Amino acid sequence: MAPALCPHVSGILWLACLLPWAPAIVAAGLYELHLITDSPATTGAEVTVTASLVASDNGSLDLPADAHFYRFHWIHSPLLLTGKTEEAFSSSIRAVGSAPGDFPVSVWVTAPDCGMCQPVARSLLVLSITEFIAGNLIVSQNTSLPWPSSYLTKTILKVSFLLHDPSNFFKTASFLYSWDFGDGTQTVTEDPVVYYNYSIMGTVTVKLQVVAEWQQTALHAGEGVVQKTGDFSASLKLQETLRGIQVLGPNQIQTFQKMAVTLNFLGSPPLTVCWHLKPECLPLEEGECHPVSVASTAYNLTHIFRDPGDYCFSIWAENAISKTHQYHRIQVWASSIQPAVFALPCATLITMMLAFIMYMTLRNATHQKDLVEVADFDFSPMSDKNPEPPTGLKCCQMCCGPFLLETPSEYLEVVRENHGLLPPLYKSLKTYTV
Repeated sequence: MAPALCPHVSGILWLACLLPWAPAIVAAGLYELHLITDSPATTGAEVTVTASLVASDNGSLDLPADAHFYRFHWIHSPLLLTGKTEEAFSSSIRAVGSAPGDFPVSVWVTAPDCGMCQPVARSLLVLSITEFIAGNLIVSQNTSLPWPSSYLTKTILKVSFLLHDPSNFFKTASFLYSWDFGDGTQTVTEDPVVYYNYSIMGTVTVKLQVVAEWQQTALHAGEGVVQKTGDFSASLKLQETLRGIQVLGPNQIQTFQKMAVTLNFLGSPPLTVCWHLKPECLPLEEGECHPVSVASTAYNLTHIFRDPGDYCFSIWAENAISKTHQYHRIQVWASSIQPAVFALPCATLITMMLAFIMYMTLRNATHQKDLVEVADFDFSPMSDKNPEPPTGLKCCQMCCGPFLLETPSEYLEVVRENHGLLPPLYKSLKTYTV
């Protein structure tokens, strides 16, 4: 009987040994680690990394009440560990980098007495260590615009440098700031905050060089002055509000004359411009005109008035900051030159037509005269014996000869007489007596 109990006892003892590991095995895949850090950091300064154990489905699972169920394991080499803290479901380390570069730091969580067990959760991040000063260049203005990095000209700008030093590494250092505002202005201050007013439009780049110096007092490093530098920049898009529209053009003009108007915009492009001609100076309504894009501060438009009267150009423009309206009155009166403008081409056309008709008439008359003179020369022997019949009778003989004459010989005789220049149909014979 004793041998039969041994397998049962050994199974119970094996289950008892696995009980401390059961929470970690069950929790595997249900939780995840969130890592946060205060890097980047300069060489020699401490950097902190914190790992927090959270439920993988945004907190719908309850974490165990006993925090001793888990243990955090860190790998941070080659960074030098300077401190470590443990809290409920979180752990933090502090490390120092002696050389610049990007260093991976990994952490995983297991049961407290089972370092080789399957991790409940794991995570990794990369720490950035630099040999330069870490910080940010901040630009602000009282008038905020909805577009990033956009600011108003002729309005005070506040430019400040924010040092990133969570470990107070530079607590004994003195700083010097060299500013370059991108418009030719440079200055050196001991204050990390300056105020500047730009008078130009466009995109400029603010550059800052920071120099930090302090006295080295560490025993292992010796004594002496230590210096670190940092270069920072920020791109600014400077725009000017539309303060108005200057209209350059005539106030009086005649009908059918082209009017040229130049619009000068007192503001920064790009612009959207819309204009419409009205009998009265009233603001433009939506859809009343077709907007056009203008990439400069000037725009030219032309128009021809066909009817006299009083008119008003209603002009509307806007840029990314503001918009404005402008009006331009103009009086149009009837032109006295206009009838002559149309009469001159008409008179020219009529003269040309009359000249063409006279030319064709004279040409036809000359041609007919030539035909008559040629027809008068008739050298046939019978020309003096047969006088030419009247015109009506001649026409009748030409057209109706075959039907009115009795014999073909008579018809041929008529044809011969009407075409005197043709060779005779027969030759006359004369006899002489000796």
